[in-house]
Amino acid sequence: MITVARLVEFGVPRKTCYRRCRPGQPWQRLLPGVLLLGSGKPTRRQLVDGALLYGGTEALVTGLEACRRQGLRGSGIAANGIHLLVPASCKVSSVGPVTVERTTRMPRPVVVDGVAMAPLVRAVLDQCRLFTTHDPVRSLLTESVQRGRLHPEVLIRELEAGSDRGSALPREALRDVLRGARSVAEVDAIAVWRRTGLPEPLWNHELRDAAGRYIGTPDGYFRAVRLAWEIDSYDFHFARPQYAGTLERNSRYTAEGILVLQTLPSRLRSEPGRVAAELVAAYEAAASR
Repeated sequence: MITVARLVEFGVPRKTCYRRCRPGQPWQRLLPGVLLLGSGKPTRRQLVDGALLYGGTEALVTGLEACRRQGLRGSGIAANGIHLLVPASCKVSSVGPVTVERTTRMPRPVVVDGVAMAPLVRAVLDQCRLFTTHDPVRSLLTESVQRGRLHPEVLIRELEAGSDRGSALPREALRDVLRGARSVAEVDAIAVWRRTGLPEPLWNHELRDAAGRYIGTPDGYFRAVRLAWEIDSYDFHFARPQYAGTLERNSRYTAEGILVLQTLPSRLRSEPGRVAAELVAAYEAAASR
């Protein structure tokens, strides 16, 4: 990857640079003023390097590309183009697969495998601001807390420091994470609970008996009526060892007079209304004891 300006410095005439990018010639024009000195399909790394050359010496990769290069998987989120941060005074504009965002808040760069990029907290929120639906926002923010070990308060501070543009969805998702949700399923559970009109449960609250022995840590616990709500994945809880553990947990609940409602994570999205009705019914049953 190289810029036309750099080739000219080396003594290659500008016309020659572009002539060699014509069909059937050995080079190709990847971006305005940026050439790939080869005719094959560019690799992802070549696209990233080309975007940085296009953005200039102060450009940083941000968004999903930077998230993945710093350890997040972004499961279920389709690969996109290259998102760049550049200083507000920079004159380059978005083109083709490269989204250019001008900012007065250029972060200190993080360099991974030779690629200059925004720190993870900035990259996550820059990407979340581009999403238009809840699910990818919840997924990326939850993974950044679990896998990227970003504290929700750090994400909140970065969100508050940045632009309000596109901040509504990540702001809502972060409120759920701060409530104690540890997974996407638990964020979905909070969304279902909001449909019910029930008092808010304690999220991920550790329960112990009078002697201090561990009972369980339900996803949601309605203390007033002693109702535990567990979001139990079929794949996890019904393998042999996990199934036995689930039975032992439920036995401990029963021994302490705690009613248990178990819900599959998939139903939180496919049947939120029915799950909400089941939660209300379980609450009323627990309250009537």
